[in-house]
Amino acid sequence: MSEHLRLEIDGALAVLTIDRPAKRNAMSFEMWSAVPALMDKVAAEPGVRALVIRGTDHFSAGADIGEFATLRADAEGAQRYSGAVHAAERAIAGLGIPTIAAISGSCVGGGCELALACDLRVAAPGARFGITPAKLGIVYHFTSTRQLVGAVGPAWAKQILFTGEILDAATALRIGLVNEVVDDPVARAFALAETIAARAEVSVRGAKTIVNRIIDGQVVEDDAVRALYVESVTGADYAEGVRAFLEKRAPRFPGGH
Repeated sequence: MSEHLRLEIDGALAVLTIDRPAKRNAMSFEMWSAVPALMDKVAAEPGVRALVIRGTDHFSAGADIGEFATLRADAEGAQRYSGAVHAAERAIAGLGIPTIAAISGSCVGGGCELALACDLRVAAPGARFGITPAKLGIVYHFTSTRQLVGAVGPAWAKQILFTGEILDAATALRIGLVNEVVDDPVARAFALAETIAARAEVSVRGAKTIVNRIIDGQVVEDDAVRALYVESVTGADYAEGVRAFLEKRAPRFPGGH
């Protein structure tokens, strides 16, 4: 684990805070390496229904450039470092529950990569975004590029990656890089998490699975998708949803809040 990553779990909500304000929450190799174990810890908590990732004053200025002259000084070191970044991004993207990035300040480079690994992104009006491998002679990882293309489409993904330019929050909203721009992104992220936690878990997990399969290129349903349908209509969530509808009341799903 890392002293600069703080995981808190309170009932249905998990919060991962990037806490390295002296470096604008830049991610060190140690921090990248700690993320998969933290995601495993979240996944092991059966009552957790959503994860919010936030920074302190900034979301994250990206990878700690100060380590490039040491840990990334040669090709072998660069590949090892890239592997740690990729593993962190995949751990967040692969989490079974919804994930929400609450973004303020800088969300650049690896920081934007972390945000794009989340399902939803809520930003403050002053947030700034950029993906800057073209300024460093790095080729952006395939799966992270796919996340970017899924969010903004191929034309904007190319512009972002070709230029490395910094985008303001209004542009990020317009192109689909973020879902919402609000004055208090942390409060809004928590509200979204509470709403999600109150919904049928089988529906939320099923929706996340199917959307991710579509992003990965699946175009027709298969046996695994059909199994999700069967699971949903044979479980407790469906029974409660039907009862609530017939009784004209809000559903109280098992484990919901």
